[in-house]
Amino acid sequence: MPQPLQTIADAILSQTTGRAGGVPGVVAMATDRQGNFYEGAAGRRSLGGEAPMTLDTVMAMFSTTKALTGTLVMQLVEEGRIALEDDARRYAPELGELQLLQGFDADGQPITRPPRRDITLNDLMLHISGMGYEFFSADDLKYRTVKGIPSVIGCNFASIRTVLLHEPGERWTYGPNIDWLGRIVEQQRGKSLGEVMKERLFDPLGMADTGFVMNDSMKARRAVIHDRAQDGRLTPLPDLTLPQPPEMEMGGHGLYGTVGDYMKFIRMILNDGAGPGGRVLKAETVERMSRNGLPDGVNSGGWPSSIPSLANAGEFDPGIAKTWAYTFQRSEEATRTGRPAGSLAWAGLGNLFYWIDRTHGIGGFWASQILPFQDAASYPASVEFETAVYASMKR
Repeated sequence: MPQPLQTIADAILSQTTGRAGGVPGVVAMATDRQGNFYEGAAGRRSLGGEAPMTLDTVMAMFSTTKALTGTLVMQLVEEGRIALEDDARRYAPELGELQLLQGFDADGQPITRPPRRDITLNDLMLHISGMGYEFFSADDLKYRTVKGIPSVIGCNFASIRTVLLHEPGERWTYGPNIDWLGRIVEQQRGKSLGEVMKERLFDPLGMADTGFVMNDSMKARRAVIHDRAQDGRLTPLPDLTLPQPPEMEMGGHGLYGTVGDYMKFIRMILNDGAGPGGRVLKAETVERMSRNGLPDGVNSGGWPSSIPSLANAGEFDPGIAKTWAYTFQRSEEATRTGRPAGSLAWAGLGNLFYWIDRTHGIGGFWASQILPFQDAASYPASVEFETAVYASMKR
């Protein structure tokens, strides 16, 4: 008789946290349109610590923040306040100051020129503006170093006033685009991004444990971020947190939250925009958010690494065509885990991975707190978990 998902998934979590070179702690959940059908937590919040990893453990959500900000942008589109075709500097004039990097001179100084066209809101939503993250681009890192531009991890406006690595619309380059959109949400709503998220996402969905600033309860449940050295050794970094409070609430990576809260967001997408506290998005908006938005001939793919302590070079599902939606990676072919073509997924720097399958009405999330990204233990285990979920559907 086939084993139930609970048994198989629990074993995956236990093996991942129990073996040498594994993961200190992990939370994993899977949901259908009605509610979670799997919930699991294993290991500890900190290597060598006493506190167990629990379902309500709070984590730095990193880039899983992006889809939430994208939802707020699409609410503005629904209301007719903005259009994705609009020039973005209409709402954030500083975007018009960004230059295109052509190289560096003999003294190491950047050579730049204005881009041929303005950046649109659509460019920002799709990561085709030309901006990149410093840990995925040696050129951006060099430019930042020469110009004294701080890291995006510092959560301030100066950190996203960087340089374009290519012409807008030319190709997909993952970068701080959604942070700019967060500022535009603030400009349109006249409130902080956190306030807008609470009013228009967290309260309607019942996400009580998510925010840019952790309250005392969230701090007490926070999992520690760990560093994995090249030899595989893990070191807990208990003092490594995003600024509390941040100078800028970063729409691209700034949230703290629980996996349980994020599952409520995933269910809203699975239910075509409907949440327990009312409709968050129109059904046609969710459909639009799930489609490929990239120009013809442009795909989303892998990433290099320019700061190995933050991210390994890699790619999800190599060999499978991938595009970009608003704002998720979209698989154009079935994946090896069993996810169908048209499914959505993305991740967060601390090795958090989620997927949304609107075809079958299911989604899942695997969450750990380890740097660098695409960890040698956590990422393969997340694939194993997702595979187990799809295998259970066939039984």
